Amino acid sequence: MLNFIDHGTASPHPPLLIVHGLFGSGRNWGAVAKRLSAHRRVICVDQRNHGQSPWFDSHSYEDMAANLAEVIHHLGSPMDVLGHSMGGKAAMMLALTQPELVNRLIIADIAPVTYGHDQNQNIEAMRAVDLSQVAKRSDAIAQLANHLEDTTLQTFFTQSLDVKEQRWRLNLDVLDREMPKILGFPVTTGRYEGPTLFLSGATSDYVTHDQRPMIREKFPKARFAKITGAGHWLHAEKPREFIASVQAWLDIA
Repeated sequence: MLNFIDHGTASPHPPLLIVHGLFGSGRNWGAVAKRLSAHRRVICVDQRNHGQSPWFDSHSYEDMAANLAEVIHHLGSPMDVLGHSMGGKAAMMLALTQPELVNRLIIADIAPVTYGHDQNQNIEAMRAVDLSQVAKRSDAIAQLANHLEDTTLQTFFTQSLDVKEQRWRLNLDVLDREMPKILGFPVTTGRYEGPTLFLSGATSDYVTHDQRPMIREKFPKARFAKITGAGHWLHAEKPREFIASVQAWLDIA
């Protein structure tokens, strides 16, 4: 089963399951989870091939949805589900295939479509790090800087680095091989009739107005909102606004 971090205690509200994106982990969502856990139990998972969760030879959305379902069954009740980017696609697949497990759905800056945002160059940058020369996280950041200009990504990637063990907590080989599946979205006839919020960064191009009719075919109760001044990493760029938007949506009767 997936590794998960449990924030907060039982409350009258349904628990919230948070599903991170590509190259992330449940720990990345600690600050958001802590704030949201004042009102409800919050569970942050490490997806397969990420963090402290098991490694597998595949990385499809069918796989990821099944893993999330297993966590929900293990914890014993349907949940509200929040997913960002790849995690948002996994959350959508869960809702479309096992809707009885999902109370309310929040999809952060992603749509159920195929993208052309190539991520393999980031995998190559991580592979290029000589881990034998890494004694502290800043050593890895310095090496990544030779391949990546984006300082935010340099720091983000090293959050998945086990410095002591000199290994990435990412199954880079499988993620590289399965990248077409990660960028795509499975064909499914499922529909999720529950309340769904597509929350996007106003400066991001991941969710467009033209996609809304197609989204509503799968999620008839979909609503759309944007966070001003935020891009794809909306929860990190505008955390207060993001948390307020999520809290307001979850509190709707």
